[in-house]
Amino acid sequence: MNTTADHPTPVRRTLDLEGRRLSVLDFGGAGRPLLALHGHLDQGAAFAPLAHALGPRWRVIAPDQRGHGASDRAADYTREGYLADALAVLDHLGLERAVVLGHSLGGLNAYQLAARHPHRVDALVLEDAGAVMGVDDGKNPFLFLSGSPYRAATREELIHGLGPAGPIFADALMALPDGTWRLPFHPQDMIDSEELSEGDHWADWLATDCPALLVYGARSQVVSQALAQEMLQRRPSARAVQLDTDHFVHATRPDEFADAVRTFLKQLPQDDGDAVGGNADRYDA
Repeated sequence: MNTTADHPTPVRRTLDLEGRRLSVLDFGGAGRPLLALHGHLDQGAAFAPLAHALGPRWRVIAPDQRGHGASDRAADYTREGYLADALAVLDHLGLERAVVLGHSLGGLNAYQLAARHPHRVDALVLEDAGAVMGVDDGKNPFLFLSGSPYRAATREELIHGLGPAGPIFADALMALPDGTWRLPFHPQDMIDSEELSEGDHWADWLATDCPALLVYGARSQVVSQALAQEMLQRRPSARAVQLDTDHFVHATRPDEFADAVRTFLKQLPQDDGDAVGGNADRYDA
């Protein structure tokens, strides 16, 4: 593996899940594993700055979740499907346990993975993901993509076909071997996936008491301060950090986000036999 200073060059690994490709960025190194799960419309590469900030103490593993980036589209976007993919990544890399971090959709996947497979998750970091998922007005936020093209003959044609959304996704468009271009996700897949993610997930958030950090934006459309406070009150082992930003904390406040995550990770036990001591260092919501 090539390295620059303390930052390993990520290796892209491909899992074959019964004929469906799942692509994974493995930032490598000998550090403790951290599985990083991105949100809707995103890719594992979004966590590259965080991987560099945490290295070499932490080995960040960032899959393109089903239907995103270089991973194939899936037949469904159920909760069970996302969790099965996450377990497949850990199994493929021979990792019995990991700290699991997730943004939005990825955060939901993270704490549901802990709830249903607690022996595989050492700790949780949620980036703007709540125990209740969905935006304030209750509308599917991806309906603006309805009817948008997925693929076009040229990059310019695809950007034009996306209308007002074109400039938003222009830098993320993917060139295909046949010379055509596509979005890094299928619009209808994202609409369907969001619908299957929304709702009350309190039971999963409260199912475990492993160390957990919630980092959320003061102007988040997804996690209100009231929801963050309730999540802490109902799960005393959790901590929270609020940053002056919106839903996309890792993108808009990368250094502050990395600092919050790094501080939390430093306080974790060094091995499975240790116990996390008390809540004296808990942050305010």
